[in-house]
Amino acid sequence: MSDVKLTAETRTEFGKGAARRIRREAKVPAVVYGHGADPVHITLPGHELQLALRTPNVLLTLDIEGRTALAIPKAVQRDPLKGFLEHVDLLTVKSGEKVTVEVYVHTEGELAPGAYLLEHVLSTLTVEAEATHIPESVTVSIAGLEAGAAILAKDIPLPEGTTLVIDEDAVVLQVLSAQAEEAPAEGEAETTEA
Repeated sequence: MSDVKLTAETRTEFGKGAARRIRREAKVPAVVYGHGADPVHITLPGHELQLALRTPNVLLTLDIEGRTALAIPKAVQRDPLKGFLEHVDLLTVKSGEKVTVEVYVHTEGELAPGAYLLEHVLSTLTVEAEATHIPESVTVSIAGLEAGAAILAKDIPLPEGTTLVIDEDAVVLQVLSAQAEEAPAEGEAETTEA
């Protein structure tokens, strides 16, 4: 789990014009909420935040004008064409608190010899973990699996202290047999043309 420290500034201006001014200064408007407290509107350094958000489920330690707060990204808005950050919603968390997040499923190993396809039915798993120990991803072995095999959510090893939130019998991965289209026989091809 990655922990990134960022210095935040509170903001009092709202709306499109204010947000554009903030982004021109290479900063990102954000809001921090959670635990029944009033939302706090802040600005964060754009480049540092962009780098931090490359890590899935990053834990941010925010220094908001002398106060320290732990937060995880809840919603990230990006420009659809250029990809730069437009706005970020952050959820405050406490050490030891359980949070529900999605973690990516990675595979390792090779399927059994033959023409098989691996279908990722779910690319992420919804899990509950301690806020300061959120796994970045989970890994499952597909070594030797043949057509018809399926890996269920309960079959994926989770780090200690992490529990599944989704149905444990949900199919995460399945192995399909590759089906090639058969070429029509010569007699059938002539009939089709006529």
